[in-house]
Amino acid sequence: MNYTVQVVVMPLKELLDPQGKAVLGGLENLGLGKIKDVRVGKNITLQIEADSKEAAKSIAEEAAGKLLANAVMEYFEVTVL
Repeated sequence: MNYTVQVVVMPLKELLDPQGKAVLGGLENLGLGKIKDVRVGKNITLQIEADSKEAAKSIAEEAAGKLLANAVMEYFEVTVL
């Protein structure tokens, strides 16, 4: 069976996010000063052929852990849609 799996990769909360800070500055320049923080990450969609939803999630977690996310600087969340 085919599953669509979403992997969201974000910078660790403890680390500075320079891209997020740049976006925040741009939003402030546009008059959107009520936005207080921005974190920029990646949204990756995978099409996985697997026997079950759990197997698809496991495959996506392995892919994220080995390639899609840098464990030193990022964390990831996997959702089977």
